Amino acid sequence: MSSQPQPEQLASQLLASKEFFGRSTNALEEADSEFRPHPDMMTAAQQVAHTAQTLNWFREGASSPEGFDLNFEEHGKALATVTSLAAARQMLEVAYDHAITFVRERSPEQLAQPLPEGPIMGGQPISDIVWAMVEHTAHHRGALTVYTRLLNRVPPMPYGD
Repeated sequence: MSSQPQPEQLASQLLASKEFFGRSTNALEEADSEFRPHPDMMTAAQQVAHTAQTLNWFREGASSPEGFDLNFEEHGKALATVTSLAAARQMLEVAYDHAITFVRERSPEQLAQPLPEGPIMGGQPISDIVWAMVEHTAHHRGALTVYTRLLNRVPPMPYGD
């Protein structure tokens, strides 16, 4: 077996991440969109939108010769406008679709190419964005299960019924 990253294996990791995120957070309802445990924290809708935004950020950073866009202030401003959990979930659906297409459209050799130099994963293989996407998504999935519990609901088990 080749040690190069295989596009379909990477796509499978993203599909599993998408499934786990959806399952873990499906107890949240549209009425919970603006819920936040503290005024300085993201709302439930913003958590989901941030997850989508970050999937796009990794994909775009891996595609750009300049690397990753580090203007986090602008990213935060975009999140501040998100008020609907349904809209954020649609953003996440599209972001996952784009990420999966991104890895499926590249050869193992392309995925093995290094990311642009810089402070974010500089020089690592492009394929490494997939584990970063999965890890980041799991982090926000976990935060949203806490939100669910704070709303006096039990979040479903992410890995199966």
